[in-house]
Order: sequence, then C-alpha cells, then structure tokens
Amino acid sequence: MAPTTIAASELSRLLGAWATGDGTLSRDLAASLVELIRAGLIPPGAGLPAQRALAGALTVSRGTVTAAYEALAAEGYLATDRGSGSRVRSAHHWLHRELSGRFFSFTNAPGDVVDLSTGALPASPVTYDVLARPVTDRIGSYLVTDGYFPAGLPALRQAIADRFTADGTPTSPEEILVTSGAQEATWLAITGLAGPGDLVLTEEPTYRGALEALRGAGARVEGMPMVDGGLDPTRVRRAAARSPELLYCQTSIHNPTGQTMTAAARHALADVINSTGLATIEDACSADLTLAGHGAAPTLARLVDPALLVTIGSASKLFWGGIRIGWIRAAPERIHGLVELRKPVDLATSVVDQLLAVDLIGHTEVARHQRRAMLTEALAGATATLHEVAPDWTWEPIAGGSGLWVDTGDDAVALVERAKRAGVKLVAGPGFSTYGGYGDHLRLPVWHDPDVLRTALASVV
Repeated sequence: MAPTTIAASELSRLLGAWATGDGTLSRDLAASLVELIRAGLIPPGAGLPAQRALAGALTVSRGTVTAAYEALAAEGYLATDRGSGSRVRSAHHWLHRELSGRFFSFTNAPGDVVDLSTGALPASPVTYDVLARPVTDRIGSYLVTDGYFPAGLPALRQAIADRFTADGTPTSPEEILVTSGAQEATWLAITGLAGPGDLVLTEEPTYRGALEALRGAGARVEGMPMVDGGLDPTRVRRAAARSPELLYCQTSIHNPTGQTMTAAARHALADVINSTGLATIEDACSADLTLAGHGAAPTLARLVDPALLVTIGSASKLFWGGIRIGWIRAAPERIHGLVELRKPVDLATSVVDQLLAVDLIGHTEVARHQRRAMLTEALAGATATLHEVAPDWTWEPIAGGSGLWVDTGDDAVALVERAKRAGVKLVAGPGFSTYGGYGDHLRLPVWHDPDVLRTALASVV
C-alpha cells in the first residue's frame, strides 16, 4: 500500500517535545524530523504536511517550517517537487514500513514530564501481593524443558479458560492463545484475518493501537460513528453488503470513549455478524474496568458463532502492564493458525510472566473490586478538577475505563503542542480516528492525583 501524506496532527504527535531552546526553532524542527526519518517512524515516500498546515499544528511561523524542510532537502532527506509537496527519500530510511509514534513515545518521556497521554494504570494492590511471593517453587518443573510454549503454558491457558467460564462463557484451554501482551494479540488477530487492500470496519473513534496494526497490515479502514455508546447495527449491516473482510469492535468498555453498548444493540450487532458471516475481532481488554455492577462488562461471546469471533483480552488493565500477558480466545482451528503465524516473530511468552499471571488471574474478583474503587474515586477527583480548571470542556459520562473523551471546543492539536513546551504530554483526538478527525478532542486519563492534574492542565489551558 503506497504511503500517503502524514497529517499535520499526526506529525505533531510523532515529534514530541521537539523544541529544545538550544538553537533556532527551524534547526530544532529539522533535527527532530531527521530523527524520525532515521528511526523509521516516517515511511519512505511519505509526504510531509503542507508547510502552512504543519506551522499551524506546531504553533510556529510558516517560515520556521519552510527553513526546516529546505534544510532536510539540502541534506538529501526530502525530495521536493513544485505542486506536489515534500516527500521522504527512501535512501535514508532503513525500516521500509509504516510505523506510528505511539509505542515509540512510551520510552521517550523525560522524568520531569507529566505524562497524560496514556490510560495505562499503575499496578493494582493485589499485584503487589502476588509479586512479593517467590516463583522458585513453581518454576522448577519448567526448568527441565526448553521453556518455549508457543500457545502458552498449559496452566495459564487453563486459568484463562476457567475465568471465561466463570464469567459465563464456557471455554476450553484449546480455545486460548497466550501472547506477550494484548498488543501482540491485536497484531496477530488483525494480521491473521486482514491483508493489504482488505476493507475493515470499526468504530469511529477507536483504539489507536488497533489502528496502527490495521494500517501496518495495509487494510482499508472505515470508521462508523458511534450511536448511544456503540456501533449502529443497521449501519454495520449496510456496510456488510460491500463484503468487508473484518469487523474490529469494542462492545464492552470502549477505548477511548469509556462507553458501552446497550444489551439490545449488542444482540442486534451479533445478529448482523451471524447472518452476514462477518469475521469479527472483539477487543475486550477494558471489560474488567467497569464502574458499576459486578464482574466484567458483557461482550459478544455467547452471542456470535464461535467460528466468526476472535476475542482479545489482557492482564495489563486489571493487574499491571509490566506483566506482559495478553490472550486470544477463538475456535481451536483458528488458534492453531495464529500460533503458526506467531512463531516467526515471537516463539513464546516469558514463563515467569505466565506463572505470575496464573496467580493473578486467581485473584480476578479482588482485582476488579480494587480497580472499581480506585477508578470511581479517581473519576470524581478528575471531573472536579476539570470543572475547576477547564469549565468549558465537556464529556459524556463513562461506564468504565481509565480515561475521559473530552471535547475541548477548540483546537486540541495546538493545545497538545503548547502542552509539550510546558512539560505536559497529552494526546489529541486524531490519533484515535480512522480519518484524522476529532481535532477538538483529548483522551485524558483520570487516575492521576488531582493536584498533579490541576497543575499540569492549568499550565496549558
């Protein structure tokens, strides 16, 4: 799939805190663009935004962008044609694939930066308890093996299957594939079901990690507006007439909006999937993070033909992202194919992490209670702080999750750029959009201390 022009909002996000203050803005911008090109974060042949558009996104003069582009062209990084803009020359690019800055940014934030760009939560209390116990008494029997279990440790596959069963979805270990985190599960599922040029349907907005996997697969992604917390089944049925290869959705707790589908809409969506034979990936990674009721939020499991449904789950949201455990639930035949797809890039998940996950999953109900209490309290503090610091911002009440989908009523991309210079990391709506929309939205985590949130936002609002 041919590279396209990078949106100004996306390039602003990739650049991060590019203005060092040690030289001119144009020199800083040029140096940062070179870093992105050499790191493989801007693909060969990709068009850079128009100078005026990038200047607006970065809140600098057009002359600053012009000088930076000219410097890169002089050094051979850009090819500039009158009327067609500036494109990255492939000679200076070593990855030769389209990437995004989301995962790059996880390791790119200095210690003095307040990071409000991710909804990832700190470890839950029960995780401290489990990690305090040594694993030496449980790992001994595995030390005499080669340590490679491509589908996952039998004990963990059983524990995950038992958790599904306890939640009302009878599951066998053969229907479970353990992965090194949910992002690997997302990549595997998408790569196994969609390829270059395939039409994939999803919510608009949607989880940005899935968008990156879909774009990496070369798929054509069509976002459908959310209605009452989820997809409109009637609209999905109409779209299914165009023979999409795949539906990617989140019907439990949606990231980034924190909404959930109504039971009636979920059943109607399941009917569409079953009647049209539409292969579906359901991302249920946030299903445990409910703010009301007991247990996890409901999903499409039990409603959809198992041959059509792939469910993605994670230990990160409930327990801790440092335990790199995700999983896929699917029909055994599909699990077998995904294991084969995985082997060339990741032979197996860490045995130690898997043993810890067995213990953690045994404390699921405790962890759910802890997360619910934490997020309920944090949400109250965050909303009070937002009403105080940014009274014009609005958002819909959430059913769960770790963040708010905030409408700032203004240019959120420019706000993110101002925030960078104040040592605050935010993420704007276009990163969650299939078409670069929601330029007035922020995805804002709620779990930070209200004083930290107040100080950070007061410096940029």
